[in-house]
Formats: sequence, C-alpha cells, structure tokens
Amino acid sequence: MAIFAPKSNQMTHIVLQKGREKSIYNRHPWIFSGAIAKINAEDGDIVQVLTHDGIVLGLGFYAEKSQISCRMFFWGNASVAEAHEVLFWENKIKNALALRKMGVISPQTNCYRLIHAEGDFMPGIIADVYNDLVVIQFLIRGTERLQNTLIQALEKIGYKHIYLKAKTSSHKLEDVRTPSGWLLGKKEGIVEVVEHGVRFVVDVEEGQKTGFFLDQRENRKRVEYWSKNKTVLNAFSYTGGFSLYALAGGAKHVDSVDISKSAVEAAHQNAHLNGFEEKHKAIAEDCFSFLGDMPDNYYDLIVLDPPAFAKSQRAVQNATRGYKQINLKAFRKIKPGGLVFTFSCSQNISKDLFQKIVFGAAADAHRNVRIIEQLHQPQDHPINIYHPESEYLKGLLLFVD
Repeated sequence: MAIFAPKSNQMTHIVLQKGREKSIYNRHPWIFSGAIAKINAEDGDIVQVLTHDGIVLGLGFYAEKSQISCRMFFWGNASVAEAHEVLFWENKIKNALALRKMGVISPQTNCYRLIHAEGDFMPGIIADVYNDLVVIQFLIRGTERLQNTLIQALEKIGYKHIYLKAKTSSHKLEDVRTPSGWLLGKKEGIVEVVEHGVRFVVDVEEGQKTGFFLDQRENRKRVEYWSKNKTVLNAFSYTGGFSLYALAGGAKHVDSVDISKSAVEAAHQNAHLNGFEEKHKAIAEDCFSFLGDMPDNYYDLIVLDPPAFAKSQRAVQNATRGYKQINLKAFRKIKPGGLVFTFSCSQNISKDLFQKIVFGAAADAHRNVRIIEQLHQPQDHPINIYHPESEYLKGLLLFVD
C-alpha cells in the first residue's frame, strides 16, 4: 500500500515501488495504485514520477480516488512548473492539430477530433471541433484543474468558441465537478458542419457525446461506397450519419431507426438539409424490437452501430448477449447477398471477442457469412502504440449469402 506523505513545499511527486518502472520505460501512461510506494500530492495535482531511487521518469496527473493513480503525459526530466505553462500545452495541441491537417481537415470536412486523450499523449482530455466551435471534455480531476491553462492554449492557437460538455455521472472516470457551459466566446449551441461534403446540424449542448459521433467518419464513407441502388436500414441511427452517406451513395431508400424521438427528428432534418427527404424515413422505435419485427428479405444493407453495451468489465457478459442478439436478427432477415456493417464501441469488448460474438450469431442464423473488411476508428482518433486501450472502435463489413 502506498504511503501518503504530508504535502510539503517540495515538488509534488509519486515514488514507484522497486521494480515497477518497466511499464513507464515502455511509455504506457497508466500507473496503478499498487505500483506506488510514496505520494506527495493531492487529488488532481501534476506530479513528477520517480523511481524508488529518485530517477525522474516524467510527469502525470495524480488521482487520489482512482485505481489508475496516475496518468502520464510527459516522459523525461521536466519540472511540474513547466507543465503549468500555457506554451507546454499549446505545443502539444499544435502537434495534434498538425496530424489532423495531414488527412482530415479540408474544405469538405470541418468537423474533427482535435484531442483524443491518451491517443494524443494528453490523458483526460477530449476536444472535438465543429466548424469554428470546440467542445471539450475533462475526464479526470487533473485536467479539470488545468482548465484555464488549456483554454488559453486553445485560444492562442486560434479557437474562439469553446463549450465544456460535462460527462454524465454514469461515465465519470473520477470526481470531475465542473458543469456544462461556455468557457469562451458564447454562441448558439447548434452548428452546421460538413463531413466529406455531407451536411449535418449538430447540437453540442443537448446532443450525445460532444454532439456527433466523429469516430465513424471513414466507416460512413464505406457505407456510401456500398449503398448504390440498395434498400438500407440504419439501426441505432442517432441523427442519421450512416443514413445520409448511404443516400449520398445512391441508395434507393433508407430507414433510420432510433429509440430517441429527438434523434430521429434530427435525422429527418439532416436528410432535408441534403435534399434526401423523399428517400428517407426516420422511425422512433426500440431497435431490438424493430430488428425482430422487420420483414424478411427486405433490406440489402443493414448498419448496426449501437451505443456501448459494456461500459465496465462487469457488463461484458450482458453486452455479449446484446451484440449477439442484434447481429443474429440481422443475419436472419437480410436479403441473400446482403451486407451488414456491424460495430462495437465498447472498450471492454476486444476485437477478438467481438468477432467471436458475430461468429456465434452467424452460426445460429445458419447463413454463410464472410468478412469483407475490418473497420476501425479514423485518423483523428489515433491509437497510442504504447496504450492499446485507446483502440476502442471495432467493426466488420460482412457479406451474407
């Protein structure tokens, strides 16, 4: 058990147990409570991480109440004072922005994830850009306490409108306390964006996540490619992202189904915005019920993009049943020669487990199913090679005989 030293004038720090520094040398950002011998810090402090014999390994955010006691954001010999400077975070954000400029931001796409937590070596921070508006989320107490510094860094880079989207209580990683609200340049919370030339209205204040699911951008593009002359079902459609791309790709007709009435109203609005309303129907219904009751051999292409069924390790068993159930219904009902795009955004469901679940559904449906493509999160949701946990989105494009 770690020993809590009294806070002193000495630089805030944690000292690792002897032999527990290997993962840090390998640049994994998480330090669990059992690896710590001594602590001179308070909840949310930036700390130096030291070996048992005093070698400085880097800097991280200390979390008193979390099993993950420290999330590292810098490796090397640096002071805590440096990490409180605006320039330190400005440089980190500029580095993240440079990656997005390489392959995401364009005249045809003005919405993107700017900061992807550990994927951009900035744990505890999510920041999504919608046109000229940044929606930021603080996932841990450490980044919440650094709020003013981070906002100044974003403003210096050129972002003038910043909205804080508080995590719901069921998603809190730690004791993050700041409520949702405008941090800089208050403006209308509903903004129009363009993604691969497709137009969407995003409600950053009332919408799910930060307002839109940016992580499916390239997978939506794949749906566009495969949708010509097809009748398409977009289950768990939210505001119709996959639906709009299917229609842009020449689909004959698309049904968007979601249990949320406000979401399907937004899907209908987005279809109208792009001139697709005549080929689109938005249906407010439970997707499990809809999949069970839908006619046989009607849809040529089905998209299954449910919310995270497993938000914790304890929920994996129930999530497995949920994923299998929706895939089984799709396999049983889809036209021969149809396509199923199926996804899991549950970090606790591995790629291997997800594929085994889908295999079980295919076997129970007694259909021949082939994997055409394996699908992933896009470039602006980078996976830190030292932190495989940052790979959370997995998907399969399946051909059903």
